[in-house]
Amino acid sequence: MPDDAYVVALRMLAMRELSEAQIRQRLSRRGYTDEEIDPAVARLKAEKSIDDARVAGALARTETNLRRRGPLRVRRRLEAAGIAPPLAHRAVAETFADIDADALIAAALEKRLRGRTEIADDREFQRLFRFLAGQGFETDRILALLRSRRKGHRDD
Repeated sequence: MPDDAYVVALRMLAMRELSEAQIRQRLSRRGYTDEEIDPAVARLKAEKSIDDARVAGALARTETNLRRRGPLRVRRRLEAAGIAPPLAHRAVAETFADIDADALIAAALEKRLRGRTEIADDREFQRLFRFLAGQGFETDRILALLRSRRKGHRDD
């Protein structure tokens, strides 16, 4: 029976990268016991089929490059996937070392403004702040960017 859990987990991993916690959770939902899951996971880890560091890096890159999310949201996403906090922190740091954070937040704002260059009023300013904060960007970066886009702002 442990081979059954192993084969099922291998099929899951063939579809997409999953963390150890995700594999354990999915096998458990399918009715496998810990006595069946533990040897299957141990074998997958020994074969490097499960590698939480690799999963953390892949998720961090996807969340950043495709979804344009900030570091705080990316870290929360990794931890929700069962990645240990120190590993999640390291993956986020490595991912954001190669990224211009100001360009990333500006791209997220540009998409939200849909071609406009200025923020019309305080209500829109607050709405955009909440959106960007929810995307995981740092408060100081959000405020600096939004203030520079406020209607009537000058760079004197």
